[in-house]
Amino acid sequence: MKECLNQKKNLTICNCSYEPCSRKGICCECIAYHRENKQLPACFFPNNVEKTYDRSIKRFINIYT
Repeated sequence: MKECLNQKKNLTICNCSYEPCSRKGICCECIAYHRENKQLPACFFPNNVEKTYDRSIKRFINIYT
C-alpha cells in the first residue's frame, strides 16, 4: 500500500491500545480490517471500553443506546 500522508496526524487522535497493531494511524486499513471482522475501530469507543478489545457492533449499540 502507498504511504499514508495523514498517518502522523491520525496517530494524535488514535486511541487504539493494541500495541503491535500495524494499522495505527492508517484509518482506511483499520476500518477495512475491522469491517471484515464485523467490528468497529477503537476510535468508535470510549477509552475504558476500547481497552477491553470488545469492539463488536453489539457493544457499540449497547453503549450508545
